[in-house]
Amino acid sequence: MASALLKKAQLVLAPARPTLIGQRSVFLAGTTTQTSGPDWRGVLADALSHLPVTIFNPLRPDWDSSWRTEPSFTPYREQTEWELDMMERADVIVVYYGPNTDAPIALLEFGLCARQGKAIVACHRDFRKRGNVQIVSQRLGVEFLEDVDDLAAAAVRKLETLLEVE
Repeated sequence: MASALLKKAQLVLAPARPTLIGQRSVFLAGTTTQTSGPDWRGVLADALSHLPVTIFNPLRPDWDSSWRTEPSFTPYREQTEWELDMMERADVIVVYYGPNTDAPIALLEFGLCARQGKAIVACHRDFRKRGNVQIVSQRLGVEFLEDVDDLAAAAVRKLETLLEVE
């Protein structure tokens, strides 16, 4: 399903570009490797479902690991451009780094958004590059959290604050 309603929230999956109905938006950046426990993106979407927001989820159920990761390969270019477009469009970018992963694309995404004042990040204690993310977060004033539940609560608070301003 490319776009779905979750109570009040609108969920948009890559590469869909529907008309947005949320008053604010959030991009779910981070680990794509399946880790133990519940899907962190599902936890975030559930936590945000009561808000009038659009949730951009880049995880594609139709992703094929045999796809070439080069700019000339249309599905790869489409995915990468969608992610860049939705990150720019989002009011909040949440980044989660799961245990025992490298997450090089998620590190790139964090680097792109860390100075914009709209990032919130959480690192599992067993994320291999946790120290790097902590140092960047401290230097740039990015809220740094320990787990998915704290990340979800922080995203709700930030979006509720943005919605109150309207």
